[in-house]
Amino acid sequence: MGLKVYIDGTLYENDQAKVSVFDHGLLYGDGVFEGIRAYGGRIFQLDAHLERLYDSAKAIALKIPLSPEKLKEAIRNTLDTNGLKDAYIRVVVTRGVGTLGLDPNKCSGSSLIIITDSITLYPDELYEKGLEIVTVATIRIHPAALSPRIKSLNYLNNILAKIEAINAGCLEALMLNANGLVAECTGDNIFIVRKGVIFTPPETAGILKGITRGVVMGLAREEGIEVREENLTRYDLYTADECFLTGTAAEIIPVVRIDRRQIGPGTPGPITSRLRKLFNELTEKEE
Repeated sequence: MGLKVYIDGTLYENDQAKVSVFDHGLLYGDGVFEGIRAYGGRIFQLDAHLERLYDSAKAIALKIPLSPEKLKEAIRNTLDTNGLKDAYIRVVVTRGVGTLGLDPNKCSGSSLIIITDSITLYPDELYEKGLEIVTVATIRIHPAALSPRIKSLNYLNNILAKIEAINAGCLEALMLNANGLVAECTGDNIFIVRKGVIFTPPETAGILKGITRGVVMGLAREEGIEVREENLTRYDLYTADECFLTGTAAEIIPVVRIDRRQIGPGTPGPITSRLRKLFNELTEKEE
């Protein structure tokens, strides 16, 4: 038996979990989602993820069919039904079934999907040796066109950047914003360390306000490490002592080369390694 998938109140076998071809999530990318992790049966930062999900939905005038408490129950039940302790949880809310046209008012009602499974974003060895990334030509969508704080189903901007990275022989791409400043990677937020201080682009740079990003910033500050949210250029990255990425799926992964330039000594740095250790300890104990 495969894993079961929650769709609108019913758990379906994996091969029977289907949505209509007229769902506007499929037709137009009209919907929102969250990726959440469970460690040892503990769902990590669930409240923060759901807050962002409901905010994203509100921003696009999409009603989530369950209350946050009921959604928590549905997530937990799906995880338990599948017998998963360490898992990746994908919560998806689509506009629902509608007509062939953009008008969301012609949809019958939003649809809620919960998928629980495993995820491996990067090979284990890269967490020890470090990742190489490349700056791509595809820029982040301008915040005035679509707020990056909305975690929508339309990830084509990120996918096009990912294709460029893969074509360049890398697993991740660095995306700049319309002003030529560092924004984020296709699925991760970016940080650098210089002279013992951590720097990361501010929300105004056109980034997703990452949940793991916030956790890592908090861990660093608890350790007495200064964290600054400042606009960064590629020069700042090239001359950094350390660089790392954060994300729900990626967790914390060091970056040792950017655009074929070695970052620091070319190995994961001490602050990155310290934060990885602290993050792992937190995931083991957080309820």
